[in-house]
Amino acid sequence: MLNITNNKRVEASILQNHSAIKQLDNQKHFKFLNKFLIGFSIFSVLVLFLPWTQNVSGSGAVTTLKPNQRPQTIQSLISGRIEKWYVNEGDFVQAGDTILFISEIKEDYLDPNLVENTKNQMNAKEQAVSSYEGKVSALNSQMGSINNERNLKSIQAKNKIKQAVLKIKSDSMDLEALKTQVKIANTQFKRAMQLNKEGLKPLTDVEEKRLKLQEIDAKLITQENKLLSSENELINARVEISRINAEYSEKFSKAQSDQYTAESNKYDTKAQVNKLENQYNNYKIRNGMYYIKAPQSGYVNRALKSGIGENIKEGTPIVSIMPAKYDIAVETFVSPNDFPLIKKGEKVRVWFDGWPTIVFSGWPDLSYGTFGGKIVAIENFISENGKYRVLIAPDETDKHKWPTQLSIGSGVKTMALLNNVPIWYELWRTLNGFPPNYYKTDKEKNEKNTEK
Repeated sequence: MLNITNNKRVEASILQNHSAIKQLDNQKHFKFLNKFLIGFSIFSVLVLFLPWTQNVSGSGAVTTLKPNQRPQTIQSLISGRIEKWYVNEGDFVQAGDTILFISEIKEDYLDPNLVENTKNQMNAKEQAVSSYEGKVSALNSQMGSINNERNLKSIQAKNKIKQAVLKIKSDSMDLEALKTQVKIANTQFKRAMQLNKEGLKPLTDVEEKRLKLQEIDAKLITQENKLLSSENELINARVEISRINAEYSEKFSKAQSDQYTAESNKYDTKAQVNKLENQYNNYKIRNGMYYIKAPQSGYVNRALKSGIGENIKEGTPIVSIMPAKYDIAVETFVSPNDFPLIKKGEKVRVWFDGWPTIVFSGWPDLSYGTFGGKIVAIENFISENGKYRVLIAPDETDKHKWPTQLSIGSGVKTMALLNNVPIWYELWRTLNGFPPNYYKTDKEKNEKNTEK
């Protein structure tokens, strides 16, 4: 339905009949207020179109860029009793300077001559090793002599066998010759008896033939005995060579067994030498651990143990030290909602506690007292405080250098710059709980344009 009535004009005319309304219209300052409100409204609308730099804020503390430059505690590697302090809190120490001296409390190391005694034991065992090596060498020589003697004895026995074989052959030939002579003498004896019976030979010839036959028979028996003796000598020579092999094998085996025993003792003694050498080095190194020294140059912050005569265990922190030279950095924490927007190498604005600052989060160029930083490390695992840790180093391209008066551990606030948007968009994003726009570097933009 169209609104075509004159009710508004009627109402306005009715209002003009009131004296209060007439009085307000006649006042100049109320007219100025109306103009001011109209102008302020127009200005506010224009401000909504001004550029606003989105950012990711965080808070943290001043730290060092490298892990070896951060404050550290010095521990004792061995248990002991504090005997003397060489430094005070706040003193500057060089690397290798003695901080304190501790004494031994374990009963296994109380002997003041422990290192020297262990060294003597090690030397004695080394001499024993040398003796076993000499014994092994002597047994090697003995085994060589046994082999040489066995070879000579074997050659001698083999020669005897050859002699016995030759002698058997000679005796056999002599025996065959005697057997032939016996046959001849027997034939002659029978012929002589036959001729004697016929009266052609006298009896004396028959007796001579009989005597000769008997002599040859005796020689035959003697030769048979001689042949048997030669055969026995051959058997004895063969038995002798077996005996020689058995005897010298036994001697060689005994010498070899003694050699193996000597070598076993040598290796066992060497193992003992190595063990004693290890103990000696450990004792020697342990003696150097009684003096606890500074690992690097720095300032002694705080003595965590105090007093004389106090016992400490191995691994117990004794003093804390702050390195003298370090590269300053900032350790900040961002919320998980903003963590995907953080990138390594991104520019960050930093301001420190106790340092005068005026910060406009949306207009970083108008801020005062902030310093340029660059993200160098991002921890991808959430910290105990429910946020992600980010490490920031000074931006070398920024014209304002970080203050040299900063102390490690002082508070810091950071602001990572993202995209530029109108103020009305930032208000609308904040009211709706949307994350900031992801900032893209020039390199990423160029890569995207190249792909197109």
